[in-house]
Amino acid sequence: MTSNRRIMLNGFKSATIGHTALGLWTHPDNAVRDYGRLDYWTGIARTLERGCFDALFIADAQGVIDVYQGSTDVTLREALGIPIIDPMLLVSAMAAATEHLGFAVTASTTYEKPFDLARKFATLDLVTGGRVGWNIVTSSSRSEAENFGMSKPIPHDERYRIADEFMDVVYKLWESSWDDDAVVHDRERRVFVDPAKVRRIEHHGKYFDVPGIFICEPSPQRTPALYQAGSSTAGVAFAARHAEGVFVSFPRMDMVRDAVRKLRAAAVEAGRPPGDLKVFPLSTVVTAETDELAWEKYHEYRAHSRSEANLARFSALVHVDMAALDPDEPLEYVESDGIQGSLSVFTKADPTRKWTPREIGEFLSVSSMGALFVGSPTTVADQLEEWVEQADVDGFNISDTLSSVTFPDFVDLVVPELRRRGRVWSSYEGATFREHLYGPGHARTMPGHPATEYRRG
Repeated sequence: MTSNRRIMLNGFKSATIGHTALGLWTHPDNAVRDYGRLDYWTGIARTLERGCFDALFIADAQGVIDVYQGSTDVTLREALGIPIIDPMLLVSAMAAATEHLGFAVTASTTYEKPFDLARKFATLDLVTGGRVGWNIVTSSSRSEAENFGMSKPIPHDERYRIADEFMDVVYKLWESSWDDDAVVHDRERRVFVDPAKVRRIEHHGKYFDVPGIFICEPSPQRTPALYQAGSSTAGVAFAARHAEGVFVSFPRMDMVRDAVRKLRAAAVEAGRPPGDLKVFPLSTVVTAETDELAWEKYHEYRAHSRSEANLARFSALVHVDMAALDPDEPLEYVESDGIQGSLSVFTKADPTRKWTPREIGEFLSVSSMGALFVGSPTTVADQLEEWVEQADVDGFNISDTLSSVTFPDFVDLVVPELRRRGRVWSSYEGATFREHLYGPGHARTMPGHPATEYRRG
């Protein structure tokens, strides 16, 4: 770690109403009701690009939150991830409105088909000039499983085994089916694609059978920039092998530091340099001209939050109905097919603290399970620098806590202070998303990454 280490920045959203700061849709300044308008999304993209953010990361799910009280009543009243639209369909419009910003979109290896998903990402990478990333998820909710014709979710570790093979298939499609120079576009010889430079992938595995050639020509990155957020044992192993960016969600710096150490050690064990994993903690930033004004703003936000909504979302993440538990009895860790890392935050990560459901519901207000930074631009910049230096993170996922307010505040107040310190870009470097991560000239996956093993010239 060095004192002039660049801080990478992602905007963090979902194409829905209630995402991280649940209940704040009731705030009069919140513009999130416009989530179904293209100009809402292009405006966000332009704001982030004005601040030289690396990317906009859009979380997604294809099920409904229905674990709490065995019902969707709280979910619907508080708009917890519903209604929600497909973020992949927004990328082209946002890319057309910007020149440099990257776009990381969530898609599931559990319910997508590898050939179809490979084509979608190849298309977006081609038409955006290489500005696309994929947040790889394995989808744990019961409602998602039911929506795709399954009676129950696939067991946790099995989902990751499926994901591993899924990645092998898409790497073959993106990297090995076409040579870089397969498209010759020779009018005189009437050869658009050289048949000698295109081949079938002949993948015949346990979960997927994909024998044919890919149908998209090579895009600038070939493989999109790859992100992942698993924190279980299986999730960390998957990230160490495949991820280039890793999302973590912990409220304290020491917890994040421990997670980063584990991830970088796992990368080395997987044969990759530890620095090839770029780690981004979920972060809520509330800023104003002074610390006092920032804290006033935070408490105003908190007044709009709802503890019950937080518990409903938490129940869905961990597959445990918080409404069925004594609200004042400490929560214990249980094995489930939910997101194990989310449950461990409140049961195992801090052996000195026992959390009750009531305390969890209150704690999750505004900042969810991530870091909270409140203060003037100077105070926030100091805190971000401390996390980079002490926790070895590479940047931050800045949540859109109050849509139309949070991102403009950060860009107009915090970014100038970070630029003054030489911590963030004043102008973009490199053309592709992956070059944001690794520097100009690194549009393709790095040596040691499994996609590189399939690369053909």
